[in-house]
Amino acid sequence: MKFMLNGALTIGTLDGANVEMREEMGADNIFIFGMTVEEVEASKPTYNPREYYENNTELKQCIDQIAGGYFSPEDSNLFKGLADDLLNNDRFMLLKDYQSYIECQEKVNELYAKPDQWVRKALLNIAASGKFSSDRTIAQYAREIWGVEPSKEKLPAPYDNPDKEQQMVEIGK
Repeated sequence: MKFMLNGALTIGTLDGANVEMREEMGADNIFIFGMTVEEVEASKPTYNPREYYENNTELKQCIDQIAGGYFSPEDSNLFKGLADDLLNNDRFMLLKDYQSYIECQEKVNELYAKPDQWVRKALLNIAASGKFSSDRTIAQYAREIWGVEPSKEKLPAPYDNPDKEQQMVEIGK
């Protein structure tokens, strides 16, 4: 959301904050890839990450490079656990979403080559980001999470005398 406030275009799966962001900015102004929540749930019983690893040459090369120390020449085993986890316990189904991500990234690349269209979408993101302002978010948290009513009343400074404030800090009050 903070990136959205600054005009960044988002590429991500349709979950979490991305759902809210898409509602505000419109589906044409965000890059969504991967499975829907329903598709994830339906895939859980039969998901086998090794199937995607074995059937996608580029993905296999990436995982093999991670496992083999390509990105950590000083310690070739540094990321081996990560690769093992992706192949044996990919609970977020990253390997299943990989090809969809690659295809979506190509769309990002194509748009980036068209500066006028890129800037237009960036400005639409900024214009749609008001819902995510910290003032609104904190007020919502106050009501819904902390159970208090926000106030615009300005609180007085704790101490008019900075020396007295330091003394209170030092004695733990």
